[in-house]
Amino acid sequence: MNDQIVYANFTQAELDAQYNNRARFPDYETHFASWTKWSAATRDKLPCNLDVSVGETPFERIDIFPSPAKLAPIYVFIKGGYWYSLDKSHYSYVAEGMRPHGITTVTNNFGLAPVHDMDTIVEHNRSALAWLWRHADEIGADRNRIYIGGHSAGGHLGMILLGTDWPSVDPSLPQNLVKGVCSIGGLHDLEPIRKSLINQKLHLTEEQAKRHSPVNLEFPISAPLLLVTAVDESPELHRQSLIMKEVWEKYGYPVEMIEPPGLDHFSVVNNLGDPDSLLVLRQLEQMRYAFSI
Repeated sequence: MNDQIVYANFTQAELDAQYNNRARFPDYETHFASWTKWSAATRDKLPCNLDVSVGETPFERIDIFPSPAKLAPIYVFIKGGYWYSLDKSHYSYVAEGMRPHGITTVTNNFGLAPVHDMDTIVEHNRSALAWLWRHADEIGADRNRIYIGGHSAGGHLGMILLGTDWPSVDPSLPQNLVKGVCSIGGLHDLEPIRKSLINQKLHLTEEQAKRHSPVNLEFPISAPLLLVTAVDESPELHRQSLIMKEVWEKYGYPVEMIEPPGLDHFSVVNNLGDPDSLLVLRQLEQMRYAFSI
């Protein structure tokens, strides 16, 4: 038996178990099926503009669920799936949680691992946000009120977008393009990911893990951060939120961390389609604050 320590105090098997959410919560397929069913119903029910091209590749597409309100805020929800699985179509249902509050919801796709590396995945997400800022008026939304929610890998990408130096991407883009983030079960330190079995699909290099870890970024603009970690998560997933919270506290930026009881890594997002759910209401509070500063 290999008991060599590979990261922190974990052996390889122990580290893999910390991040293997599908093994930890074997009912994950039930959640995936529910998200698919709910989302199909949402697309049938709500006005939507699907598969809008926002980049140069066929992978860069967004779905837009417009609010009936004029100049509505934009809620961008970035999917989970450890950067290698799932699709924006799994998460259409989150629009039902935001639309009653006058929010336009956008879900996005991007190139997935292992065909695409983390550099490209990040680039695709930046392209989607830049497109939204440039074209917000065409969808009746307010480019100056963009907020991001993300689940798991989506939480990671949301933090990357918050920490992006937007003027260096395009001088016409504002530094504070992203006004705030809710990271749900987010991954903010990629080094343990690089050393786990997940990297068999991601092929992260040491430099990529360092460059794309939100805990290593500089965040020159104060923005509210909501960190959500379900109670029934692995210790490493809890640590991922705690270290991001410490970074925000070091900056003196507004941060809140909540641990919804009775939920796990997958079930924690099930209520995002309920406009009166705790997670939706907490994000709305963050948005109101974010848009006022």
